[in-house]
Parts: sequence; structure tokens; C-alpha cells
Amino acid sequence: MSPVDTDGSAHNGAASHGPARAVVVHPSADALAEATGARLLLAILDAQSVRHPVHVALTGGTVGIRLLERARQTPLADAVDWTGVHLWWGDERFVPRADPERNEGQARAALIDHLPIPAQNVHPMAATEDAATAEEGAAAYAAELAAFGSGADGTAGAGPTLVFDVVLLGMGPDAHVASLFPGHPALGATGTTAVAVHDSPKPPPDRISLTFEALESARQVWLVVAGAEKSGAVRRALGGATDVQETPAAVVAGRDVTLWLLDTAAAGADPGLV
Repeated sequence: MSPVDTDGSAHNGAASHGPARAVVVHPSADALAEATGARLLLAILDAQSVRHPVHVALTGGTVGIRLLERARQTPLADAVDWTGVHLWWGDERFVPRADPERNEGQARAALIDHLPIPAQNVHPMAATEDAATAEEGAAAYAAELAAFGSGADGTAGAGPTLVFDVVLLGMGPDAHVASLFPGHPALGATGTTAVAVHDSPKPPPDRISLTFEALESARQVWLVVAGAEKSGAVRRALGGATDVQETPAAVVAGRDVTLWLLDTAAAGADPGLV
């Protein structure tokens, strides 16, 4: 893997936090998943050396679930104190809990059900059994995030925004992240950390998503992207796009670090990324 962009630039949907940005290109999607799974465990271990608990937001998708499988198979998983880790999601399909397309179920099968992690440390978004509407589910998730938030003095529960240690995000060919799609009303959600999404351009139509406000509370945001069909969106996002309505992925950034973790297909033919 080769870091190819550490220009320190920030592309932020609101005020610039001035984080470092790095692009790392791996030779294949499998190598990307393997390396990112290990990277995630190392990030958790590093965070546990300086604070407790550690909060991580997971993503779905082929590579997002594969990296969790790889993390499970890595010896580093045994070194993590899972009682001090809280797992959240960046978005979820608002469908029955048993629906095989739910990110939660896939993540549990890939990693969570194999960990000695307390059940109360796992924070899935609402399924249709839990809430009458996606709006109700989003409000419940925002309340749960607030319960774990920190005020300016670091007091748990004192503020509306949980500070994630790492947020994992995939990206679609249209440059969407979480369930924040180009041109969609959810892009403009403010004053909340979770939002209901309707009429999603990819099924199912009803979803729940973290907002940019929540995503950008993270110390580190990692965009994990594989596949040639996404190379155009990668090029736009890293090429200076600033319009959140056209390229949502371009404006999301972590407080400290924003990592673009790609395979060579997603990096495309751009000589600056390969």
C-alpha cells in the first residue's frame, strides 16, 4: 500500500476542521479489506491506550462486511478490550430485523457475534419492529447518541453529539455516503445526528442515516471504496468537488484525519492515485 496524498486539505460541508487527508491504494479489494480490518483493530487499541470507552461506527456493503470478517480472523482482535468498545452504524435499512439486507445482521455474522462484547455496547438502528416510522427510529437513535455524548468538559451525556473514534463509510458510484444521496433532502438535515431517509435511489426506499453533523464529530473518518464503477466518484471527490448536493463524499471529513482507503480499481487511471 502506498500513501499518495497527505496534503492536509479539508473538504467540509460546514466549517473546516483542518484535518489531515491521506489516500492509500491497495492492489485489490481483498487486500483492502484485509488491511483495513487490521487497521481498525490497531486504531481501537491505540484509542484504548488514551481513553475509555471507544466508539466506532460501522458500514455495510461488500467491502465493509468483508473487512469485519478479516478483523475477526486477525490475532489483534484478541488484544482488544471489547468491554470498552461501543459499536454503532452509519446507516441502516428500515426493514424487519431479520431482513438479510440489514447492515446489522451482516455485521453480527461477520464479526460481532464472535466477540466477547457486552450486548449493551452494540447499538443497532431501529428495525420496523422497533419503530412505527423511520422518523421515529431516527429520533430514537439521536437520543441514544446524545445519551453517550460528551459536553465540553468531557462529561458523558452532557452534550448532543457523540464523538466517534472511527467512522467507517463506504461510497456508492453516485458518491453517496451512509444513506446521504446526491440531491436528497436528508443532505440538509441540521440540528440532529440521525435522519429518516425516504425514496432512496437504491432499495429499500426507507432508511435511517447519521447526518453530516454526526459523521463529522468523528476523530477519524475512513472512506473504504473498491471497484472500477466508483472511480469517477473518487476522482470527483478527491479532485476538489465542494457541492454536497452533487458529491456528498467530497465534503465529509474527520476532526483529526480523513482516510480514503481504495483498491486500484477505485483509484482508476489517475496517476496521482496509483
